[in-house]
Amino acid sequence: MEWFSLAPAEIEAIKLSLLVGFWSVTASLPAGIFFGWLLARKDFYGKSLLDGILHLPLVIPPVVTGFILLILFGKRGIIGAWLEQVFGFTFAFNWKGAALASAIMSFPLMVRAVRLSVEGIDTGLEQAAKTLGRSPAGVFFSITLPLAVPGIIAGIVLAFARSLGEFGATITFVSNIPGETRTLPIALYSLLQIPGGEPAAAKLCVISIILAFGALIVSEYFAKRSRKTREK
Repeated sequence: MEWFSLAPAEIEAIKLSLLVGFWSVTASLPAGIFFGWLLARKDFYGKSLLDGILHLPLVIPPVVTGFILLILFGKRGIIGAWLEQVFGFTFAFNWKGAALASAIMSFPLMVRAVRLSVEGIDTGLEQAAKTLGRSPAGVFFSITLPLAVPGIIAGIVLAFARSLGEFGATITFVSNIPGETRTLPIALYSLLQIPGGEPAAAKLCVISIILAFGALIVSEYFAKRSRKTREK
């Protein structure tokens, strides 16, 4: 039974990871839907460049992303210093910074899921709504968005799972502070630096795998629902 028990610090890391994952997805969802729809439905100059920028966190080292966030949103950063001076708000070295780093790293997965979902919607339905007098906004909220919901949910789940596993950008940007920025992967890393910490690290590893696997199952379920919706 001892193997299944969790120390307070381990429970704290799990709760913090769930908190960071929730807010990273919640904060990035409106932008994810917008950019997914924009890339799926609009052709404009610089579209390939925008697509590349949005997907950049997938291909550059996470440490680079964390360093860029530190330069921009650190206490002496270009944006971070202004936020602290004007609003008394800071991302550096707290869970909000961890949520920002997770949101940046998981954002491409959300955008891609939304884009694929919108691309699968029959444009004839949208055109028919326009001929009946619907405004572009009315078409989006009454036709496009409801039909894209399964794909959006799949994107949310994938982004949440990616947030749970985020390490490099987070530790670079907000460091490793117990109870504040020490999420599951950072807690696992910290345990591996301590002699005899392998059993506790193994428990967190299993928990991480279960959470990630559960998220993938949920994502696949909604992806199948999305495919069935398109076929009807």
